[in-house]
Amino acid sequence: MIKVFINRKVPAELESQYTAIAKETLQASMRSPGFIKGEVMHDINDPEHRLVIATYSTLADWQHWFQSQERLELMNKLRPMLERDELIKIYEH
Repeated sequence: MIKVFINRKVPAELESQYTAIAKETLQASMRSPGFIKGEVMHDINDPEHRLVIATYSTLADWQHWFQSQERLELMNKLRPMLERDELIKIYEH
């Protein structure tokens, strides 16, 4: 089992648009093989900082989703709202 930590920085004025597309992205990832669960959090001290934590069965399952056309299309909508590129870290037990 692996956990994927995705850090994003979203300007406050884009919060509602970001939230809508982020939810759509999470729902799509839930249909991906090997997806176990996902969480979306924001930093208490910096509400523009978002953290997505996704749990997958295997690294291959995550890579399948990460490289999928569906994620690419959703990220093309989401990326212009980010202040910087998302930072992705992957951990295993």
